[in-house]
Amino acid sequence: MGSAVHRGVRGGRRGAGHGRGEVISAPLPSAVGGDEQRREAERRVGAARRPPTPEWLIERGLDRSNIVAVRTGDCWDAGKRSRPATRAQAVEALRHQVPACTKCRPDTALGIEV
Repeated sequence: MGSAVHRGVRGGRRGAGHGRGEVISAPLPSAVGGDEQRREAERRVGAARRPPTPEWLIERGLDRSNIVAVRTGDCWDAGKRSRPATRAQAVEALRHQVPACTKCRPDTALGIEV
């Protein structure tokens, strides 16, 4: 038996504790509190770095040349092809007969009758 058997074992000698040492595996209580503080700090930094939610979204089609829908920035049905838009871009798209999302109703939020 080599010395590799006794790594991570408290005692260090083979005779300690009838050939079995105490395995050190549980983290110390002070280390657990540090992990929680580190995670909380990372969460705060992530929230601060996250870009603000856009006010309006324009969703493009599969070929990315045509506009499929206009949505509010917090629409739950926005797809992967939705991109941020200004208020003027959203109004212009609705005036050019681009359909408004039926879930978030951006035409109502913009005060436009379609």
